[in-house]
Order: sequence, then C-alpha cells, then structure tokens
Amino acid sequence: MAMNRLVDAPGPVPAAAVTGYATGAVSSRIIECFNPATGVRLGSVPAATPEEVVAAVQRARIAQRAWAASRFAERRAVLGHLLDHILVHVDEICAAIVEVSGKTWEHALLGEIMPVCTKIRWMLRNAERYLKPEHVSSGWLLHKKARIEYHPLGVVACIVPWNYPFQNVFGSLLAPLMAGNAVIVKPSEMVAWASARFRRILDEALTRAGFSPDTVQIVDGTGETGAALVKSGVQKILFIGSVGNGRRIVEGSAQTLTPVVMELGGKDPLIVCDDADLDQAVHASLGGCFINLGQNCIAAERLFVHAGIYERFVEAVQRRTAALRQGVPHRPGVFDVGAITSPAQLQIIDTLVQDAIARGARALVGGRRGEGPGLFYPPTILVDVTPDMRIAREEVFGPVMLIFKVADDAEAIRLANDSAFGLQSCVFTRDRARGERIAAALQAGGTCINDFGLCYLAQDLPFGGIKASGYGRMNGRDGLRAYTNAKAVLTDRFAFSVPPKVFPVGPDDYVRARWGLRLLFARRWRDRLRYLFAPRSSARPELSS
Repeated sequence: MAMNRLVDAPGPVPAAAVTGYATGAVSSRIIECFNPATGVRLGSVPAATPEEVVAAVQRARIAQRAWAASRFAERRAVLGHLLDHILVHVDEICAAIVEVSGKTWEHALLGEIMPVCTKIRWMLRNAERYLKPEHVSSGWLLHKKARIEYHPLGVVACIVPWNYPFQNVFGSLLAPLMAGNAVIVKPSEMVAWASARFRRILDEALTRAGFSPDTVQIVDGTGETGAALVKSGVQKILFIGSVGNGRRIVEGSAQTLTPVVMELGGKDPLIVCDDADLDQAVHASLGGCFINLGQNCIAAERLFVHAGIYERFVEAVQRRTAALRQGVPHRPGVFDVGAITSPAQLQIIDTLVQDAIARGARALVGGRRGEGPGLFYPPTILVDVTPDMRIAREEVFGPVMLIFKVADDAEAIRLANDSAFGLQSCVFTRDRARGERIAAALQAGGTCINDFGLCYLAQDLPFGGIKASGYGRMNGRDGLRAYTNAKAVLTDRFAFSVPPKVFPVGPDDYVRARWGLRLLFARRWRDRLRYLFAPRSSARPELSS
C-alpha cells in the first residue's frame, strides 16, 4: 500500500536538493512521498530535526521585527502578490494538490484555491480596519481617553493536516501574518512533496516586498517535528487535526504556557425536515458527504431525515451516489471523486463501515474498499444505523453517508446534539421560523440553514467548534485578532490633570468615598438626588466587633 513514510537516508541530503529549504545542516532522515491515487513514488523530502525547528523559530523571530514594523500597505502588497500568483498559476497549483492528495481537480479548485482567494480578498479589504487602534468609552473616568491597540504576538506556529494541503497552509498563515507575526507552518508529512512549490510562492511575495523569506517558513516532518515546534517558544499555536493529536498539542504547549487555537474533528449533523426542498437537500447532502471524498472536518457525517420525506430522500441520494465516478484524476472533468490521501485513514473508514454492517446496518451503495494500488474507498450510503454503533459516534473522515429516520424536529435535535463533537451543522426547511428555531437548538460552532459549508466561506463569520471539536476561532474579526495582544491604553483627555490624593489617609476619606460611590452607581435618579444632598462627613461606619 502506498504511503508517505520516514526513512533513514543513506547519507546527508544536500540543502540545495530541496528548493527553498532552510540553508545549513539538513537532517539525514527523509520523507518518502507517494501519489495516493496511483501509488507512484514522487520523491523524498528532508524531515526537520528538533534542532532545525529551533533554528527556524530563531530566524523567524529576527525576521518578525521588520515585519511587525511594516505598514498595512506593505502587508497588503505581500498578500496581493500571493493572490496574483495563485490566479496566474492556478492550474499548476491544482496539479500539485491533486498529485499529493489524490483528490479531483474540481475539488482542488473549489475546495482549496477558492477559499484561499476568498480569505486573501477579505484580508485586503478588512484587516486594517480591525487591527487599527479601537477607541472605547472610558466610563466614568471623564478626564481620560481609552483605546485598545492590537499588537502582534511574535512567532505563530500552524500545525495542519493533509486533507487540504494548499488551503490548510495558506488559509492558516494569512491571519497571523496580516496581524504582524512571523509564521512557521508544519504540514502533514502525507503532503510534504507539495511544500517546495508552496514555499516558492511565499518566498517570492516576501522578497519582492523587501522582507525576509524567514518571515514565513514551512518545516516538513512527522510528529517529532511538530512536537519540537510546540515546545520551541512560539507565542501561539494553531492546530488543525484530530482530537487525539490535539490533546498531545495541549500537553506540550502547557509546558511553556503557549496559548492554542484548536480546530479539531467533527461529526456534523444535517437535518432534513419534511417540508424541505427535496432536490436542494439531496444535492447539499451529496456535497456534504462526498466533497473531498469526505475528508473534511465539516463533512455532514450524520443525516437526520424526517419520516414523511425519508423514502423519497433515500431513493434520490442512492440513485445519484451510485452514478458517481471514481478513479485516478489525471485531468479535470473525468471523475467525480478521487482517492483517500492517508492509508491509515482508509483503514479507519473500512473498519467503521464493516463494524456497522456486522451490527445490522445496510450498505445501499459502496461499503467495501476499492481495488488497485491507489487508496480508494467508494462513496457509501448506510441505513439502519443505530446511535450506539461506533460509526455513529466516531469521526469517519471518509465518503460515508449515514441516514437516520426521525419522527419530528425534537428527535432530530436530540440525536444531532447527542455527540461528543460540535463543529458545524445544517438544517433544511422551507419554513424560515422553523429553521431558525432548530438552528438555535443545535449545539455547534455554526449552523447553515438551507445550504452546506457556506459558513466557512462567509469570512466575516467566526469559524470553530465546541465540545471535542475544539476551541478558539478562525476567520473574521475574531480570528484575526486572535493573533494579537489586545493592549489597553488609558491616556489624558485634557492637557491638565489633578493629582489623585491617596496618601495619607484622612479621618473622613472613607465617608466621602462612600458618598461618591453611591452618587456614581445608584441606579435610580431619586436615590442619586438623595445621596447628592446627604451630609458627606457624618454617619461614620459602625464596625462590627
């Protein structure tokens, strides 16, 4: 079975052999890279040692000084060049994505290129507005002015998975970079072969704007490399991946008290009400389950369909799923779905499906792994799944549609919320009030009504999850400011000031302060008037013995 693996090289690998890789000593351990759709060997990439990771962080810290002092116009120039490069070289980038991931060209374009372009455009239009000092009320301190300044943190680490090799790298680095930080990205070793191509885009954009390429670095490696990055003294970590690996990231970051943003797994529900537009719900469900062959943190892994529409819905998705074409995506327009990127994930998918079938579930389409050297699993539909089955509770991260029949909205909401995860969710209904009511009851980081996945593309919305799906937010104002130190500043409103008298304490200071406190904070005007005309130096407090 083809897979990327770490092996000992027969000798030192020359630094020049890997374009854009950090100069100096290169590890003697290399990652062997394969195309998951064909099993063909692509080549090898050096795996960074812990010492090389520390050196990369040190270089990033030096480069960040100039980047932190840059003007927003200069930052926009760098991001603008990234966007220009992507649009000019879109076919070449898609080819690199397809080669390392096994996905189709269409999924590479719409699932990776388009989200990155959307993020860049949002940053170009909005980042300065949200990062400029924000003036706020100084409350009852009328002689003062208050503002919040958003300062960069320093060096940010992004540890990202293999399911979206381009989008995970570029989509993760944009916010911390625009906020003035240096960024080090550690992609999965499964897609390391694409790193040199992606690194070239970043180096070119930074160099043209007069900044060091060390401002953004990509370090390849396995878990050892990621662990070294976590403990390297960076100022913040973004982790996208599984719950198990997320726990290890948190354990490592606790040693240096490094804050983290965790974007973990999902078991997202999709509810189809009995008044839903059937064709709309069917196509959204196909996309929710089979886009990127289900290797998607926001995949609609559990479909709850009302009994009144259940049979028609199942017949429609079964017919359309059976017609999907799967194969090696040598060029666009040939296949609907491609391959699974990770051999370990292929095994997880098949184990969960076979366990469900053995316990009474029925496979209407698919249900067994494909043949050949490539890592293929066909689009699969399972019915008669019960909530106690492993596949109903564990993340599949593959092309498996689980359909549950529900009696009403209450049952759909109860089953949807009966999960350790809470990333995203969907509900389909023609009744706007009904959709809002169900959406409000779903325990998730976001809900999309009458569509799938578009919450992620609406860049003003924060993206993230609750429960085991993680914490912290990406995208939008909150995702951008997450990579800053929100510094409070209080300054004089007037050119003169009266020095506050604190010491020494006078005999009537307490009584006068009590009078002022009541005058300032009484909620009713009649009480304020009463306190205003009350004697200020009488009625000393009676102290308890």
